[in-house]
Amino acid sequence: MSDTPKFEVIDRRRMKKEEEQEPASSSQPAASPPAPTPEPEQKATGPRLVEPEAAKPPRSEAPSEVSEDDLAGEMPPLPSVEEMREQESAYEASAQRVEDLLRAQNPTMGAQPPIKFEHLVQQLYLSALMQMGAATPEGQRPRVDIIGARQSIDLLGVLEEKTKGNLSDNEARMLETVLFELRMTFLELSKMISLQGVQAPPPKPEKH
Repeated sequence: MSDTPKFEVIDRRRMKKEEEQEPASSSQPAASPPAPTPEPEQKATGPRLVEPEAAKPPRSEAPSEVSEDDLAGEMPPLPSVEEMREQESAYEASAQRVEDLLRAQNPTMGAQPPIKFEHLVQQLYLSALMQMGAATPEGQRPRVDIIGARQSIDLLGVLEEKTKGNLSDNEARMLETVLFELRMTFLELSKMISLQGVQAPPPKPEKH
């Protein structure tokens, strides 16, 4: 039984008027989180799988899978061209104000470069590497989120499939190279985990 959550898209246009009328609430300082308890030293040097967080009980009304037709049926009405143009302009102005505030506090900071396709690929690439233990400090046992790594790699696979024919030669080559490298690293890591006898927690039995 899949735990895929049911998507719910909220039409922000309906809430705009109420949000503008709400008074600005005073922000309360967040309590500092408790200091993490240091983990006991482990003699083993191999990767240690990170157990996934306890999954929330599935909702009775949530389907096992969300199809594109079901998701499209729950989407709010498509905004008009004028609404999209106004929102884009407001977004750009808001982002520029935030950047101006940051640069006022740090005059040495230069202008932020525009976000491009390679930034998206790099973000998923780095996430997958970290989930496979690449950012582990020297001398510590790597903590591997093998499920999270697979999801990040599969997201790059979806990106490759959906953008096929729409990328430049350099973008396509970069995406193919990143996918090949990550999949090879995943294969080597999974083989290492199998040889060391490290197993993921057993799946929970399905309720009938």
